[in-house]
Amino acid sequence: MAGKRSPNRMHPSLGAERPRGPRGAAARKKGNALPETPDGNARGASRGVPAAPLPAVVLANGHFADSWAKTAHGLVRGSRRFRVVGVVDPSCAGADAGELLDGHKRSIPIFASLAEAAAQATPRPRACVIGVATEGGVLPKELRGELLHAADLGLQLVNGLHQLLGDDAELAARCRASGAEIIDIRRPRRFSELAFWSGRIRELEIPRIALLGTDCALGKRTTAGLLLEALRGRGITADMVYTGQTGWLQGYAHGFLFDATPNDFVSGELERAVLECAAATHPQLILLEGQSSLRNPSGPCGAEFLLSAGARHVVLVHAPAREIFDGSEELPGGGWPIPPLAEELELIRLYGAETLAIALNTQRLDAEAIARHRAAIERETGLPTFLPLGGSLDGLVDRIVERVLRKRS
Repeated sequence: MAGKRSPNRMHPSLGAERPRGPRGAAARKKGNALPETPDGNARGASRGVPAAPLPAVVLANGHFADSWAKTAHGLVRGSRRFRVVGVVDPSCAGADAGELLDGHKRSIPIFASLAEAAAQATPRPRACVIGVATEGGVLPKELRGELLHAADLGLQLVNGLHQLLGDDAELAARCRASGAEIIDIRRPRRFSELAFWSGRIRELEIPRIALLGTDCALGKRTTAGLLLEALRGRGITADMVYTGQTGWLQGYAHGFLFDATPNDFVSGELERAVLECAAATHPQLILLEGQSSLRNPSGPCGAEFLLSAGARHVVLVHAPAREIFDGSEELPGGGWPIPPLAEELELIRLYGAETLAIALNTQRLDAEAIARHRAAIERETGLPTFLPLGGSLDGLVDRIVERVLRKRS
């Protein structure tokens, strides 16, 4: 994470700055999708993970260098469900996606168009994944033409936006003609498939750590994934419950799509995902991918992880350079201020959880500013502060062992 912004790569923080504009309707209701839609060529997200990753091209047209492409960023960093053979973004065509993202070359070329990717990517892509997560989950107009071309090529279309591709009559017809399949990850599941909170989570002795944040689009899932790797690297049997589209796309085995689940069933689906994870892998520890933030006015979230999932420990992701909630710039008065970090920590404490550490998103900060903010946060909060990207998480693993696992034993 440290280092000044390079002119030929994104700042290696947990996420680049997203474009500014009016926020769409905040989605507060999340989950997996229907097994099949009436037209027969579109379906929702299955729970299983394929034996071999499907070669895929990821659409990020015009956004790979900002946080609207956080889905593409996650897939470039790794996936068990898809093998990314190319990214489409004419604004940075010719670059290596990994090198542009965080300075690590991954041999994933960025193409100017889907046609170019389909002709040149090796192996040939069999899926086309929408790699952007827009405000309100609206499909960017510039992607629709690429999707129509992908449908004509017979590629599987994978969509994590709220705007469902299966409801687009022209796109669905083109898919039927070519035999292509549409997977709308956020297509709501049937009422009969949803779980209501039962309270069985209180019987689970395996500790849960929630990865929460002071805003949305900070890198909670990225931090959770890196922490999971660090824990496993130390011989700790840990697992993770995903709660967003990118977690499913990356192939994590346990979770649900929080913002595609009717609100009455969010707590139950979260509880079920945690219990299924515990039963399947019997881990020493379960990480929970948080969403949004406790006091984000466009979609407050976080209490569910502390109350309904019983997480008694938190790693809080924070971006010191952010002063207002992401996407609130167009609101009357010039945006909605992010509350002080100390208040957020106190709120977490009142919910009955202990904050173990702060993970820094270093967006818009150079090396000197990172060091200054890190020292100030540690001094003011008394908590250790870590850089998930560009730094080591060994100290955080040590703290988890000391504060969570040893106390349990």
